[in-house]
Amino acid sequence: MEKLELADITLTWLNGGVSRLDGGAMFGVVPKPLWSRKYEVNENNQIELRADPILIQTGGKNYLVESGLGNGKLTDKQKRNFGVTEESSVTESLKTLGLLPEDIDYVLMTHMHYDHANGLTVEKGGQFISVFPNATIVTSKIEWDEMRNPNIRSKATYWRQNWEPIQEQVETFEEEWNQGPLRMVHTGGHSNGHSILIIEAEEETVVHMADLMGTHAHQNVLWVMAYDDYPMDSIAAKQKWMQYAKEKNAWFTFYHDAVYRAIKLDEQGEICSSIKREKHTLSTK
Repeated sequence: MEKLELADITLTWLNGGVSRLDGGAMFGVVPKPLWSRKYEVNENNQIELRADPILIQTGGKNYLVESGLGNGKLTDKQKRNFGVTEESSVTESLKTLGLLPEDIDYVLMTHMHYDHANGLTVEKGGQFISVFPNATIVTSKIEWDEMRNPNIRSKATYWRQNWEPIQEQVETFEEEWNQGPLRMVHTGGHSNGHSILIIEAEEETVVHMADLMGTHAHQNVLWVMAYDDYPMDSIAAKQKWMQYAKEKNAWFTFYHDAVYRAIKLDEQGEICSSIKREKHTLSTK
């Protein structure tokens, strides 16, 4: 498992599953001849996407960013439509680190779409229960409200089995949530309640743009997903926070990227430092 160590903070990427989604949907109105130079695509126009939670350990606490694709919650039809080839093994990843799901203190949810929230619950004995029973689950109030009352578009990705069993564990915030070196900031864009995560550790800064910058190939502020509910808000948030990251010489971290776990960009927007995924084996099949 890949790690990023910053002063007294350690980030470790866990295995949350794999999907292959339509490249056109992931890059919106950007023409394929442009985006396909930046991110590998197969003959079915699919790109590989991870759903790998980040374990953050600092101050004696265990924080998990997102929860993975989960297990046993997708039908065969959904697996086919979403191109899912591997479900989550977060529990096994934690065990490798000497941890149990019960050891997670906080789960930080940038948003609650199925590919981020499926791993919050699991079916046991005919009912869904919390995977992280001792954790406080943090998300924006806007996101939490829509999760429970989705509209005609968002009901396809906000699922009752992902929120009902964990509702007593949820803590919401309006604009920002802060704890120690961690800060969640509501941005909107990808979803109305979407947030990003900022980590500040002495001289180092990490900006986790979540689905505003789903992969390293999305660094152009105009390259937003067709999945974004409010694309102009996504663009505005990318302009603001990518400039902030540039001023801080920050690391960008990823949940979905199949190639990089984290990157730094130089003045020209080129990758100057990176942590690659060790088992990067993009397939064209």
